[in-house]
Amino acid sequence: MYVKVAICLTFAILLLISCSIYVGTIDAKSYFFPLPQPPPLRLSLCAIDRPLRVYMYDLPRKFNAGMMDRGTSQVAAPATVENFPPWPKTSGLKRQHSVEYWLMASLLYDEEEGSEAIRVSDPEMADAFFVPFFSSLSFNKHGHVTTDAEADADRQLQVELLEFLRQSKYYQRSGGRDHVIPMTHPNAFRFLRQELNASILIVVDFGRYPRNMSSLSKDVVAPYVHVVDSFTDDDPLDPYESRTTLLFFRGNTVRKDEGKIRVKLANMLAGIDDVHYENSVGTPKSFKMSTKGMRLSKFCLHPAGDTPSSCRLFDAIVSHCVPVIISDKIELPYEDEIDYTEFSIFFSMKEALEPGYLIDQLRRFPKDRWINMWMRLKNVSHHYEFQYPPKKEDAVNMLWRQVKHKLPGVRLAVHRSRRLKVPDWWRRKR
Repeated sequence: MYVKVAICLTFAILLLISCSIYVGTIDAKSYFFPLPQPPPLRLSLCAIDRPLRVYMYDLPRKFNAGMMDRGTSQVAAPATVENFPPWPKTSGLKRQHSVEYWLMASLLYDEEEGSEAIRVSDPEMADAFFVPFFSSLSFNKHGHVTTDAEADADRQLQVELLEFLRQSKYYQRSGGRDHVIPMTHPNAFRFLRQELNASILIVVDFGRYPRNMSSLSKDVVAPYVHVVDSFTDDDPLDPYESRTTLLFFRGNTVRKDEGKIRVKLANMLAGIDDVHYENSVGTPKSFKMSTKGMRLSKFCLHPAGDTPSSCRLFDAIVSHCVPVIISDKIELPYEDEIDYTEFSIFFSMKEALEPGYLIDQLRRFPKDRWINMWMRLKNVSHHYEFQYPPKKEDAVNMLWRQVKHKLPGVRLAVHRSRRLKVPDWWRRKR
């Protein structure tokens, strides 16, 4: 009897399953042969509160720290945290273009707390790829040696780096769009710069970059590394009265392009008692005199140089000297997070060259407003400090956060490029 009941029950279940398959309520294929699960959707980094995951290429030492070794580095192995050299205190003006060094050092530092970026060993996990080539130091070390481009060691390093990147499947996958490459010296990567125009470039301005290569939409503007000492004990009873010089400038007055304004300003400002405007070159003694002069000044003049920006602006910031910026084409670091009008004064080049106008405006500037700017400078100056180990909200971490802000646009460009069957119609002339 029990056998008959079991047979009838089995028959009924099979009949029910057959009918369900027939009417489509059960997918027999997926039931008996489950399909693989699709990969999870990658959310925009802006929607994820975690550090940027960066894969750093293991380039031979000659591309980075080897340039800091005495003589020619013969070490082929990549630099590590154990053999990474400290930045030399006697580097002079080379320090101002050392952003590449501090970015690399931050990835070698194995500490996640307070970091905007962490290094990952698996490139499949990376949000971005860092190319540790010291292109600015390469120009400073090799670029002045010879005019023969074929024999130039700087050019040879650029050629070898491009060959390396073109063989990387991760560079090929995005066309280099998610690769981060520092180029802060105006002549960094000067021979083959156009070959990297899709990547996220770390620059100090766009003075020597064509518009089809570099722009605010994809690249990151970095501060120069300041060369004067930071003012860490700036706590006088009356900060305004303690600074007896109205306006301070010390630097090279013979510059190219927009920097030609420096000679004109020298003639206009000559002979004014509380204005210090002096031609000088970058030497250790000059840095000490600039440190002292900025700390005794209410305003520090920042005219354009060979390019729209210069290190002098960031020397002024860490000296808590209110910057007076005269540069019509300057771009500034972290400007989506920091409002420079809260602690800086801007004049167009036309305004600055109007006789008497600049000094008159500074003399009439209210004391209480100046003190507010001075206080704001003290609050923001840590964002312009490059140091090892890195600290929360310092210059390196601010830059990595800027890179993170660029990545949604990178992903948009990569995804569109994969499905477009014709040249991008947005780029066509209408």
